[in-house]
Amino acid sequence: MNISYKWLKRYIDTDMTPQQVADALTSLGLEVGGVEQVETIRGGLKGLVVGQVMTCVEHPNSDHLHITTVDLGDGNAPVQIVCGAPNVAAGQKVIVATLGTHLFDGDKEFVIKRSKMRGEESLGMICAEDEIGVGTSHDGIIVLPDDAVVGTPAAQYYGIEDDYQLEVDLTPNRIDGASHYGVARDLAAWMHRHGMQPGLHRPSVDAFASDRADGAIPVTVENAEACPRYAGLTIRNVKVQESPKWLKDLLTAVGQRPINNIVDITNYVLLGTGQPMHCFDLAHVKGDKVVVKTVEAGTRFVTLDGVERTLTDRDLMICNGEAPMCIGGVFGGLDSGVTMQTTDVFLESACFHPTWIRKTARRFGLNTDASFRYERGVDPNDVIYNLKLAALLVKELAGGEICGDIIDIKAHDFPGYPVELRYDYVTGLIGKDIPHDDIKDIVRSLEMDITAEDDEKLQLVVPTYRVDVQRPCDVVEDILRVYGYNNVEFTDTVHGSLSNKTDVDWRDDMQETVSNQLTSVGYHEIMNNSLTVAAYYDNLQAYPADRLVHIMNPLSSDLNVMRQTLLFGGLESIARNINHKNANLRLYEFGNVYTHDASISQDDKALAPYGEHTQLAMWLTGNNHDESWADKVRALNVYDLKADLENVFTNMGINMHDLVVEQCQDDTVAPALRYSNRGGKVIAVMGVVDEALAHRLDVDQPVYYAQVNWNLACKLAMKHDIKYADLPRTLPLRRDLALLVDREVTYDDIRRVVEGTERKLLRSMTLFDVYESNKLEAGKKSYAISMILQDNDKTLNDKQIDAIMNKIIKNLETQLGAKLR
Repeated sequence: MNISYKWLKRYIDTDMTPQQVADALTSLGLEVGGVEQVETIRGGLKGLVVGQVMTCVEHPNSDHLHITTVDLGDGNAPVQIVCGAPNVAAGQKVIVATLGTHLFDGDKEFVIKRSKMRGEESLGMICAEDEIGVGTSHDGIIVLPDDAVVGTPAAQYYGIEDDYQLEVDLTPNRIDGASHYGVARDLAAWMHRHGMQPGLHRPSVDAFASDRADGAIPVTVENAEACPRYAGLTIRNVKVQESPKWLKDLLTAVGQRPINNIVDITNYVLLGTGQPMHCFDLAHVKGDKVVVKTVEAGTRFVTLDGVERTLTDRDLMICNGEAPMCIGGVFGGLDSGVTMQTTDVFLESACFHPTWIRKTARRFGLNTDASFRYERGVDPNDVIYNLKLAALLVKELAGGEICGDIIDIKAHDFPGYPVELRYDYVTGLIGKDIPHDDIKDIVRSLEMDITAEDDEKLQLVVPTYRVDVQRPCDVVEDILRVYGYNNVEFTDTVHGSLSNKTDVDWRDDMQETVSNQLTSVGYHEIMNNSLTVAAYYDNLQAYPADRLVHIMNPLSSDLNVMRQTLLFGGLESIARNINHKNANLRLYEFGNVYTHDASISQDDKALAPYGEHTQLAMWLTGNNHDESWADKVRALNVYDLKADLENVFTNMGINMHDLVVEQCQDDTVAPALRYSNRGGKVIAVMGVVDEALAHRLDVDQPVYYAQVNWNLACKLAMKHDIKYADLPRTLPLRRDLALLVDREVTYDDIRRVVEGTERKLLRSMTLFDVYESNKLEAGKKSYAISMILQDNDKTLNDKQIDAIMNKIIKNLETQLGAKLR
């Protein structure tokens, strides 16, 4: 929500600077993300002054230029300026751009410099309206009245003042802050608390009156649930034209594009007081009546953006006597809006049910200023005030006649929210005993009525514009933000409670352990949205599109399904980092993934059609580190990821002997390696991300990816028994073997044979050399392995060692066809 500082001061009297206002609002919970200066006219008319033309003669080398001397009122001699305007003459008061002034023509900027025009020196520029942004005329230079004072800065002469835009980051519950007057109300409470006199006020509508009894069109509300209050007013004989400068400046300061005086008035009321409004051209209200209702499902309707939409019977529509004109509270129709040809209008001010509006907006993927407010709740008791305010502005800026009385249809009254507030509850929740008088003073400053009180409690009525304050805890939150969070001191006492750990707690602890491990070796944790793009899963076998969980009311076409894997979120993060020149990445993420099995009925109690489980994902890409004189840079590879993944398993207490590691087919990572438990359940999959898949997400460098089924990994880790043993009394022995094997034989094959042969005395095994050459037999390669043998109680003798080695060699020969080199 953008707030104009000048607009805000229309509602509250304050001498606080924009930054002081921002700090106060932030302390109140309306956090201001930034304060930006906004120039009413680009450049702020800096360097422009009122001057007087002292002499004006024709240029000797031109038939249309004039040589003038101009007094700038600075006490110096008049300066010579060559001017091509046909209306320039001696004695005129004019606007002069002095040397060094920056002028703007659209996106182009140019500087006034000392120059020569047809051989004559020119030390400035006499300006036309469009050249400095004070108008659109280029018929000639600006000629000021005789009473203009020479030397006056142009900004002062035209009354140009810069504005400031405050970017307020609204939380979802604070829809009362989605307007200038709402922000002013909060600021007034803060100022009152700090001993200032805020002087809060809003425009009076006492002058509202009907101009004629006839001419009004009738209104019918057929769906009171979706529209508990609807008000309308007919105004005829208006003149649609450009808005005055003050209105355009205010709208521009908050990022709104001025359109015409009628539309700008509705936007002014929306942003000023928080009440969305719509204005219909009566020429398009067929049947001369307005009907608020739902229509038959399947009805086609073209919205203001030119898109044809299919309506449901749960979309509230504002209709005329024949057809829909507007999606109530969301978006207008293509043909019912106000144009420059409009002469008669119907003003709408309403209160729609938030749930109806929210579902319709999500169904059509529309997020408008109106739906944003209606979804969260507008004040039903302000509907009439805002309608009168808009009507008075229409009469002021567009003329016209108000026809008949305001039509006000409401399903019921809208009283404030009653809340009982106990003083001891306030103290218990805040942790500090706030004086009762301070509490009463704060709630009154927030416009809450105290209907009854005693020594223990207050009976309050909260105004209806505070839709988020309906419980005692909500009132306490309001009290605290005005009282000041920083005014609640820390106590010397810490209260705690004991609790038993569950399996879930144990998994959380394991997650923290693994997070610390990965962070310590250079990984960065990321967190991506669980919503993702359905198109990512097109033609994938590992994650088929028919197993996606679709969102019924998606926020957008880019966030329409729940993720099946963490892979794509990580690739998006990698692409973003690479685009910001950060290409060497180690990332990890813990997150939930979701699946849907359409073959399972929702009524099947034994099986659930929807699945959700937690994954750990790891990504590597780029080089192992940035360039350095001390260490050579190398590209990360799949073995770096494999080592990190297996270190995670080890740190969790998972014995690698309990995992079956084998290659597998996967169309997202290839080649892929699968880690399974002895029961065949997949614990993890890792490999190189498919190049074409990575390229689809704008990643053009190799990415190595691993994903772990976190729940299964934790179950396997829980089975790990920690065993303790005395330190060995003997020294370990090392024996090496050089083996000639077929090219298809892997080191993992050799490891399994050796470990299966000698389980008792083998302590570790390492591959320290791989040799391939045309000097070896065809189709062969050589592995050199090292084995550590040790008996913890006694020293091994040669006879025992030879027996072990012979048995290992024999099994390698028979099972793998290995030969000693």
